[in-house]
Amino acid sequence: MVKKVTKDATPESFKLHDTDTGYVEVQIWLLTEEITELQAHLALHKKDFDAKRSLLKKVARRRAFLKYLKTKKLSTYNAISKSVSVKV
Repeated sequence: MVKKVTKDATPESFKLHDTDTGYVEVQIWLLTEEITELQAHLALHKKDFDAKRSLLKKVARRRAFLKYLKTKKLSTYNAISKSVSVKV
């Protein structure tokens, strides 16, 4: 789970206001942070299958958000995919 400090450090370019965590760009950024944390955890604990399942669910959720963003705002999709280093 992403810590509160990390949520507060969300890039200003993604937010609409200070407490914004529901906007699609913010959701993608937060999921990316959670995914990197889980990948680091799984590098140490290879047999943690619950964490692996959680990682796969988060990747699928981020993919769905990216697909939605691609259909709605293509320019924003391109910008955020470069920003969070997601393969397009």
